[in-house]
Amino acid sequence: MTEATTGTKTGARTDAARMDAAPRLPVDRLLDDRGTRIIVCCGAGGVGKTTTAAALGVRAAERGRKVVVLTIDPARRLAQSMGIDSLDNTPRRVKGVDGADGGELHAMMLDMKRTFDEIVEGHADAERAEAILANPFYQSLSAGFAGTQEYMAMEKLGQLRAREDWDLIVVDTPPSRSALDFLDAPKRLGSFLDGKFIRVLMAPAKVGGRAGMKFLNVGMSLMTGTLSKLMGASLLKDVQTFVAAMDTMFGGFRTRADATFRLLQAPGTAFLVVAAPEPDALREAAYFVERLAAEKMPLAGLVLNRVHVSGADQLSAERALAAAENLEEGGIVDQESGNAGLRDSAAETDATDAGAGGGGTEADANAEANAKADANAKADANADADANADVDEITAGLLRLHAERMQVIAREQRTRDRFTSLHPEVAVAEVAALPGDVHDLAGLRAIGERLAAGVPAGA
Repeated sequence: MTEATTGTKTGARTDAARMDAAPRLPVDRLLDDRGTRIIVCCGAGGVGKTTTAAALGVRAAERGRKVVVLTIDPARRLAQSMGIDSLDNTPRRVKGVDGADGGELHAMMLDMKRTFDEIVEGHADAERAEAILANPFYQSLSAGFAGTQEYMAMEKLGQLRAREDWDLIVVDTPPSRSALDFLDAPKRLGSFLDGKFIRVLMAPAKVGGRAGMKFLNVGMSLMTGTLSKLMGASLLKDVQTFVAAMDTMFGGFRTRADATFRLLQAPGTAFLVVAAPEPDALREAAYFVERLAAEKMPLAGLVLNRVHVSGADQLSAERALAAAENLEEGGIVDQESGNAGLRDSAAETDATDAGAGGGGTEADANAEANAKADANAKADANADADANADVDEITAGLLRLHAERMQVIAREQRTRDRFTSLHPEVAVAEVAALPGDVHDLAGLRAIGERLAAGVPAGA
């Protein structure tokens, strides 16, 4: 055994030992625990949070839980995979998912503006609510203010939890530049609504009359001039009207944000950080793990998504490449020699002897037959050689593909090891990459099975 081969096998054993030592995430135990009421799937964008949340919902429902999956992903992949034409702000029953003991699955997609409208309608009288909903500044705030989507996700989570219609809520956090926005947005929007800017705008209404307008003009002359240039002269009036109408509701935003934040810290909540086995995604996952610890939020573990695997991992990348090079260079099969060459020589000798034997009609016929046999033999030999060349070329190509796959697996293993070395306490569930995209319930079930795989019974 060569030194390189020995090193490769030793490295594989070391990697396997490291993975065996890492705690595994018991997904089914988490789903079956009736004390778990909320599962939050978070992580960087594009790592499969929506698919993971949907797969968890399907598996939990089929194991007897009454589940609602809340997605904030506008791509509508969740609706398509569950066989629903579209999702909106109202939970919809997913057909084809019937679990034991009355398990059910519902799904919904956050409508940010509609959720904001519901808050206004639920906390203001009809006349004031109508004035707020028609206000241009409110319409802009509810549709596009930074952090509004994340804040409304928290609001909707609080509403779902208060209804008690489901015993498990699975949340797919918003796609954003940073997964941390989901935690920061409630505080950020609450700070805005309770901040100095809003208090200054509220002051004229509280002072009243000309004195109030004089206060406003003196205190905000520079700001209003700048805003008028940037956004139009009517902006200040719209903001003022909005603030006056929302005056009684500002405290409620902060109160609800704080309540939902505490709900996320409660023992019945479990955070799952979803990542791909790539440096950037795992770097963000590590940062999020640290942030959750700092906020004292319960982390269940890491879901490592789209992990590459091989059923022939005993063949290393180095050996596969060496075998491919041998085939391509003709080092294993010599196509220029062999039985075909011997057969050709024998046929030529027979033809020569027959020609020297007298030149009769029978001899001529024999010579002609030998010539045809010789031509056929050569044709067969060439055909065999061409077939062997094609097989060798295909085999070499497959060997190179296998070598590339093994190199990807090794690279993912090194990235995974860096994460586990930083956070050895974090339980991990690995999900092997599927050959295609998930687009139906069968695909979601397959993801659920991969999520739960590898956990020993009773572990």
